Amino acid sequence: MPPASHEPPRHFSMIRGFHLADLLTLGNAACGMAAVLLAMAYVASRNTTDLLVAAAFAPAALVFDVLDGRVARRRGTHSALGRELDSLADVISFGVAPAAIAWAAGANGGWDALLLIYFVCCGVSRLARYNVTAETLSAGSASVPYFEGTPIPTSVLLVAILAWATAAGRLGPDLPGGVIALGPWSLHALALLFGVSGSLMISKTLRIPKL
Repeated sequence: MPPASHEPPRHFSMIRGFHLADLLTLGNAACGMAAVLLAMAYVASRNTTDLLVAAAFAPAALVFDVLDGRVARRRGTHSALGRELDSLADVISFGVAPAAIAWAAGANGGWDALLLIYFVCCGVSRLARYNVTAETLSAGSASVPYFEGTPIPTSVLLVAILAWATAAGRLGPDLPGGVIALGPWSLHALALLFGVSGSLMISKTLRIPKL
């Protein structure tokens, strides 16, 4: 009979491997998921409070995103797990959630959908590229000296525009910039901002110093 193993179950080992910074990262992801659910709730209820609260979760997610990095640096708890968690959380909070809020707000024409999908795919690509190149760019230091392309949390600015439009009652066809029929589908000018934001995220020539 083989000797009893004293190794803790894997799920307990994983929980013990989490640091405070990782828990803050999960707070970021939770804010993003809450924003998505509230955007969906607005579609069902048409209660603008749902959309405004969804938008408010974007800056809340940003606070968690900033704090997790600072806590990790202060405690010296940088890890591959933390980096992957951070990227996954950012995809939800600053990629999927803003796109969901825009769709719920009325940017839901065919061309809008393509631009929102493009925006999220650019965010995923940018974060994947960052994870792959971070070690090289950091040259052994705790952080990278600059970002290639705009960081995905800059999408908070797009959410701010959507929050303003919601508060002003400018939703659906009244979204800022208006809407035009382009072939078989409609296009809201606001969706173009998501396309521009996505393109800036994947730019390799745009370098932004990391503060």
